Amino acid sequence: MAKIKFSALVSDMRNKLNGSVMSKNRYGSYMRNKTTPVNPQTTFQQNARSALAANSQAWGGLTEAQRNGWKALAQELPFTDIFGDPKTLTGNSLFCKLNGNLNKIEETTVSAPPLKVAVPATGAVTVAPTSAGGFLSGLTANTFLGAIPAGFSMVVFATPGISPGVSFVKNQFRLIGFFTTADLVPVDIFALYNTRFGTPAVGLKIFIRVALVSVDSGQQGLPSEGLAVIS
Repeated sequence: MAKIKFSALVSDMRNKLNGSVMSKNRYGSYMRNKTTPVNPQTTFQQNARSALAANSQAWGGLTEAQRNGWKALAQELPFTDIFGDPKTLTGNSLFCKLNGNLNKIEETTVSAPPLKVAVPATGAVTVAPTSAGGFLSGLTANTFLGAIPAGFSMVVFATPGISPGVSFVKNQFRLIGFFTTADLVPVDIFALYNTRFGTPAVGLKIFIRVALVSVDSGQQGLPSEGLAVIS
């Protein structure tokens, strides 16, 4: 269902309505035909669905005091919706979100609501590819952090190799792995990238997105992105 923000007239419209998708870019609002994506049912996809189902079921096993604690924590962690307006998750949604983040970094999930923590920003991301024989042969990602701070892991998302003329890649990012404080920055993401996407050919462009996740609470900081053309 499309989301509409009303003023004297309709001022903005997002998401899907019947066969159309409403969105917005730097040139203004637009509408396009809705397409149904292929459901590849990959191992990555199935694992993500299994983790979400497990977290959803775990919510029912909490005590009433724990559920109330998650509802209270949700009030302290508002988010910004598609229109830029502040919104608040339900306790159930926040429980699944934070534990989903802990799943990504292979940390133990939490039942009791954790303490709110300040998650540092990663700073700008630079991506350094190397190639050999017409294909990617090495890939590192660097941030201005200098090192992954104690108490956090860094999750890494990437896109497959795409045409260098494409810039809208919001729906292309996929989790490829994570790094801990034991790993040195810049991090070598070549093996992780190859496992998820295979090796992109020279001439294609890849985007990398990184963010810090608290190992205690599962809170994720604002992501930063970088890109590179394989040349």
